[in-house]
Amino acid sequence: MLKPRKGEIRKPTKTISGITPVAVMLPPRKCNHGVCIYCPSLNVPQSYTPRSPVVMRASKVSYDSYKQVKARIKAFKAMNHPTDKIELIIMGGTFLSYPLNFQYKFIKGCYDALNGKKAGSLEKAQKLNEQAKHRCVALCIETRPDVCIKHIGKMRELGATRVELGVQMPDNTIYKAIKRGHTVNDVIKATEKLKNAGFKVGYHIMPGLPTSNIKKDLKLFKKIFSNKNFRPDQLKIYPCQVIKGSQLEKLYWQGKYKPYTKEEIERLIIKMLKIVPRYCRVMRMMREIPPEYLVAGTKRIDLRKDIEAEFRRKKSKLKEIRYREIGFAIRDKRGIDMNLRLKVTKYQAFNGEEFFLEIVNKDDILFGLLRLRIFDKKAIIRELHIYGQALKIGDKVEKAQQHKGFGKWLMNKAEKIVENKGIKKISVISGVGVREYYRKLGYKLEESYMVKELK
Repeated sequence: MLKPRKGEIRKPTKTISGITPVAVMLPPRKCNHGVCIYCPSLNVPQSYTPRSPVVMRASKVSYDSYKQVKARIKAFKAMNHPTDKIELIIMGGTFLSYPLNFQYKFIKGCYDALNGKKAGSLEKAQKLNEQAKHRCVALCIETRPDVCIKHIGKMRELGATRVELGVQMPDNTIYKAIKRGHTVNDVIKATEKLKNAGFKVGYHIMPGLPTSNIKKDLKLFKKIFSNKNFRPDQLKIYPCQVIKGSQLEKLYWQGKYKPYTKEEIERLIIKMLKIVPRYCRVMRMMREIPPEYLVAGTKRIDLRKDIEAEFRRKKSKLKEIRYREIGFAIRDKRGIDMNLRLKVTKYQAFNGEEFFLEIVNKDDILFGLLRLRIFDKKAIIRELHIYGQALKIGDKVEKAQQHKGFGKWLMNKAEKIVENKGIKKISVISGVGVREYYRKLGYKLEESYMVKELK
């Protein structure tokens, strides 16, 4: 790779949303429930292929978490990306089903790599990270709904703030057909417990599974947001593809399964995007399966780019978060009105109220957001995020959107909402690397949360 020019950031989209994502891959391990029929079995982490970029990087260092994080930070630095605010993403198999000692050792290795030194315990590593050069501002665990229900407390011990659930499509007939091994009720229970603990919740959605069809997929997708027992904060939309080494491959060759065409997927995703509410972010569309492992299904991994370009050409208004982020408006050189306001959207989720706070302009461009949940006379902030190109901690850049006081604006509003509800205490689920920020706002560490007594 050529060395970037002075001031140039290579692949700026990687950090355009305000943080630097570092994916860490788990070593191969068979799932306890068996194998879902769409998952390949290729002696690598479940659901991945030997040529998947993250697998190739991880296998070079024998899946050592410390070495993976060090290597990714080095790569981001080489591309001139800031590496102060890191989001760790634990991928590949059901992390919470690995042996307990392995889990703590694996996560501690991530923190040690960020800190640049090895601590005597996970707790000490987290304490060091509060003021480290590379701070863990968020930690995401990808897992199954039926497994994570049992491990909410443990995930907080590890410092997790976000959980991505493999939901596919919430339908028990589909789950039975794909040998998923859990039920829709497991999804509902997991979502409620995670939200009540303050976690940001993401769903992996997979249209085109056996026993489904486009009409059914769209109906189930609508249910995800119309039914208060779901309503995730984030989505990844991965249309079903036939991959070598999967049970689905056999069904395909037997003529018993046919994936959606590119055109069908495109039409379906367009309809889905129009449904997504303003409080939800579509993280990704299409999985990056190396062509040599793809038996059937579209090879176009950049469908999102074409779909969004068409939306913008037609001046269509999407409510979905990523489409509205300030970083992409700057990238596309759109005119940006800096007269900002704070908008509050309220909705029900289970037996609680969700308040989605966002800083926007007249064109609905999004500068920052906060998620506040109130239930059982408790108040917890599940996310605070300021968008725009990531900056180093403490840096102030005139044309940048981070470090402008937007976070304090959102926090003050959230505290007022809580006070008006007669609640005297507010908690924040905080990445360990953001604890110092909340301390400056009057919050103190209680167990794994930052807490403030209100007047």
